[in-house]
Amino acid sequence: MDISKDYYAALGVAKDADASAIKKAYRKLARELHPDKNPGNAQAEARFKEVSEAYDVLSDAGKRAKYDEDRSLFGRGFRPGAAGPGGGRAFDMSDLFGGSGGANLGDLFSDLFGGAGSGAPGGQRAGGPTRGQDVSAEISLSFDDAVQGATLPLRLSGPGSCRTCHGSGARPGTGTHRCGTCGGSGFVSRNQGAFGFSEPCRECRGTGTVVDSPCPDCGGTGVTNQTRTISVRVPAGVRDGARLRIPGKGTPGRGGAPNGDLFVTVHVGKHPLFGRRGDDLTLTVPITYPEAALGTTLRVPTLDGAVSLKIAAGTPSGRTLRVRGRGVARGSGRGGKRGDLLVTVEVAVPQKLPADAREALEKYASALDGDPRARITAALRRQEAHHA
Repeated sequence: MDISKDYYAALGVAKDADASAIKKAYRKLARELHPDKNPGNAQAEARFKEVSEAYDVLSDAGKRAKYDEDRSLFGRGFRPGAAGPGGGRAFDMSDLFGGSGGANLGDLFSDLFGGAGSGAPGGQRAGGPTRGQDVSAEISLSFDDAVQGATLPLRLSGPGSCRTCHGSGARPGTGTHRCGTCGGSGFVSRNQGAFGFSEPCRECRGTGTVVDSPCPDCGGTGVTNQTRTISVRVPAGVRDGARLRIPGKGTPGRGGAPNGDLFVTVHVGKHPLFGRRGDDLTLTVPITYPEAALGTTLRVPTLDGAVSLKIAAGTPSGRTLRVRGRGVARGSGRGGKRGDLLVTVEVAVPQKLPADAREALEKYASALDGDPRARITAALRRQEAHHA
């Protein structure tokens, strides 16, 4: 997360935009800027990375809240590593308040900006080992695959560990040595009166080590832009919109720090017959009036074969019947149980009747004993009497 960047502007949304608007803007830009659609376009590739980084922060409620807070507190003239009062070098708070243990202001700012303090999740001082960034991606799968689970390929384009030097930045057969300018700390300190200032070492670019002979493919950075395909295992029962975390599949870390993570948003397609309600599947089955009145046994489909379903005589239209254990797997964490299949029967009313069928219905209507709307008829008579 870089608070010097305006993630809202990157996505083209307002600062009070809701999650739906942010997601819609990201998906539109990601489709337009994806490297597969813009081969060899360095500008589109850079913009794609910018948009992905912005969405990764703004789509996560916790990250977004911290980003907004940090921007609010430090957005007016203060940045981590900004120039000090003299306008020259970064002001080192630890030089002023002491860096020898205890909670000082240097530790406080280190925590706030992902520094080397104990509260920083995987971050280090600027120029030192740095955890790789998290990456966001999307994947689509069928309704059946979502219910049963699947392993799908996912193609990613972005920074990766250089395959020539394996991320070391050094030409194969060569190595690195500790920087003589900063003594391996990655920083050089300067004094100006009562104040101490520090800045990243220019000799080693803040890494603390110097590459003897830079790798020809990555220029000594240890990172190249790559297209890679990874396998994503989607667990059985995954729901539309679920976000899967794949550890270590984000951008590579620097200086021996761990890679970032990959977060995959799952989009589940519709099924022509079934719907879903939690771990239960839903199905609507039309029946004829004689079947509803006299009762019958139906054969209804499930995701893994047909089952027989008994319709009792006198079943009303709209009644839902439960077929246990024919829904979505609830996962091994809950004993591997499955949800149910909920079958709703609806009486189908024919649009046209042949003459003999109409005659039979008219005879049936005349033979009915009692008024099914007796309560409503009585209420209407009371209203008419009241207004008479």
